[in-house]
Amino acid sequence: MSNLERDPGEILCGAADGGATESLAGREVPLGGPRAMRVSRTLPGVRRRMIGAWCFVDAYGPEVAAMRVPPHPHTGLQTVSWLLSGEVLHRDSLGSLQVVRPGQLNLMTAGRGISHSEESGEELLHGVQLWVALPGGARGMEPGFEHHAELPRVSGPGFTATVIMGSFAGATSPATALTPLAGAEVAVSGAAELPLDPAFEHGLLLLDGEMEPLERGPLLYVPPGRTSLSLNGDGRVLVIGGEPFAEEIVMWWNFVGRDHDEIVAFRKEWMEGEGFGSVEGFDGAPLPAPVLPGTRLRPRGRGR
Repeated sequence: MSNLERDPGEILCGAADGGATESLAGREVPLGGPRAMRVSRTLPGVRRRMIGAWCFVDAYGPEVAAMRVPPHPHTGLQTVSWLLSGEVLHRDSLGSLQVVRPGQLNLMTAGRGISHSEESGEELLHGVQLWVALPGGARGMEPGFEHHAELPRVSGPGFTATVIMGSFAGATSPATALTPLAGAEVAVSGAAELPLDPAFEHGLLLLDGEMEPLERGPLLYVPPGRTSLSLNGDGRVLVIGGEPFAEEIVMWWNFVGRDHDEIVAFRKEWMEGEGFGSVEGFDGAPLPAPVLPGTRLRPRGRGR
């Protein structure tokens, strides 16, 4: 999925120490077109821009809608597509053509650069789209795509989890992770005690149902040092986490870079070059890049 804002602000992220547990409110963003889906974006936010290497969290639905995201570029990140209901078709410039369904993972590693599209029929859609920032040593790697139809499941006190990325509760996903990560969909029934890696910071997003201490909408941020978290209720929650990301990054539109000049070069390549390849089979034109802001983009700390 893309950032389809026509006037994207500078999104500045990087190393900074965390604070106490926080409730991170999302903002509503249209996902393109006159009948746009509305998504709630909780990362990046005003107070906190990253959780581990996770740098982008969009949640959408449940809503009857048709997703139509034209071909667009990415650099320096991984896209993680996770559905609770519906089906989405992924195409990319590597020639990948893959439908993702609930409980399955589509993982695209942009590396030095890739382009892709996503679309669905008009149906009940409910899911999340996440980005993971690549560390410096992996930013120039060749792009890749993975589809995982089956993922490990693990149970604990009051919960059952599907491990999407990295490791959670002793189980590890087969998906490629290039920094220490946790990513899981956790089903809770009653009182649950979720194990947390104390070296990680975590974020929890309520996907459906009711669950204390979570509320629908905001992302609950949990700083490093916690070994567990108590939940009580019935529903599903997205858990993401990772070691605090040590590098400063600049996010603008669909690019993750390290400075202004890189972003300028990425934009120029998308608009004028061939380095992102082409997406075959999508019925429509690629997305043009927005105009860059009048001031230089600067990397800063990931917390305000």
